[in-house]
Amino acid sequence: MSTLFQIDAFTAEPFKGNPAAVCLLTQPKDPAWMQQVAAEMNLSETAFVHRDGEGFGLRWFTPACEVDLCGHATLAAAHALWEHRWLKPFDVAHFSTRSGTLTAEQGEHWIHLDFPKEAAEESGFPDELLRGLGAVNPRWVGRNRLDYLVELESEATVRAFSPNLAALAGLESRGVIVTAAADPGEFDFVSRYFAPSCGIGEDPVTGSAHCALAPYWSKKLGKTRMTGYQASQRGGTVRVEVGADRVKLSGQAVTIFRGQLA
Repeated sequence: MSTLFQIDAFTAEPFKGNPAAVCLLTQPKDPAWMQQVAAEMNLSETAFVHRDGEGFGLRWFTPACEVDLCGHATLAAAHALWEHRWLKPFDVAHFSTRSGTLTAEQGEHWIHLDFPKEAAEESGFPDELLRGLGAVNPRWVGRNRLDYLVELESEATVRAFSPNLAALAGLESRGVIVTAAADPGEFDFVSRYFAPSCGIGEDPVTGSAHCALAPYWSKKLGKTRMTGYQASQRGGTVRVEVGADRVKLSGQAVTIFRGQLA
């Protein structure tokens, strides 16, 4: 049997942040089986972890497909490894993934992820995106290998945004990030994330989206360390630090339940 966790990531409070399932495997499993488990869990991501040499293999599945990069489920996977004692406290987690080697370090109160920088370049405005945004007028549109990144005029516009998900599902991308500078206070920027083509209407807190958000806002605000807030219904906080070609994502996590998968 495999140990199965449900963990809320990018939050220190239960029932906030982004819930992820984490399945600790004694050996690699068939992708079709992993996809069935992810569909059964019906969360935005289910992470599958197995020992791989001195590190761990890690794959991520939505209810509909496998994805190349996922922040909140990586945060949750690292949290599960320390909690289940597959790693000693403060040992670094090394993950082999479809996006290369990723690491997670345990701090006193925050987990720090080392991820690739996925800067967006200014792009065209496809019809599906135009229809998906509706009446909202973007300040800037770009994309990276994963997503479209759209800057809106204000935090209030981001919070009130209601996309046409059917139109966004037709985009040739994983999803769409909408963002704006935050109102004065504890956050530098706000965002929301939509990935209907992957079976996710709105993702509560998307770590991998911050691989694009961090370099974008770093250039605009002249900062390398910032705090972002993903303004979904559940909400979550992501601290970011921008390097030459990497982004450090920091967040918290809390276990909701642990069980056994037959």
